[in-house]
Amino acid sequence: MNNKLSDKDKLDWQNFVNNKEKLEIKDKDFNFNQKKSFSSIDLHGYTLEEANLKISNFIKTCYENNIEKINVITGKGLRSKNIHDPYQSTNLSILKYSVPSFIKENSNLMQKIISIDFEAVENPNKGNFDIFLKKKKIIK
Repeated sequence: MNNKLSDKDKLDWQNFVNNKEKLEIKDKDFNFNQKKSFSSIDLHGYTLEEANLKISNFIKTCYENNIEKINVITGKGLRSKNIHDPYQSTNLSILKYSVPSFIKENSNLMQKIISIDFEAVENPNKGNFDIFLKKKKIIK
């Protein structure tokens, strides 16, 4: 490899360095500094009412802070004492099912949400699900 620069290369470089024109940014469509934001909340041990209040406040806070994805840990509901109570719903008395249902029925929360991973909710092997949030609109 030749490490010597020709006079033409040196002149081209000097012209480039002294040029006042701005170069076109070819990577303008890529945001390399953008951080993928993620947060998690564990609702184990909360009552239905407590869990609904916690998740509601958590979604609002995450939305305000431009968090893109929330992982909600509810547990599988296998140890729920409500399963053996004939007067309670076996699904909606378990956080795994009641929390996503609460979110889906709350229009204020759903305005902040792109999607909820209902496949994970329905999967008996999972005790968590993801919520994907919209970006907060910046008012100027």
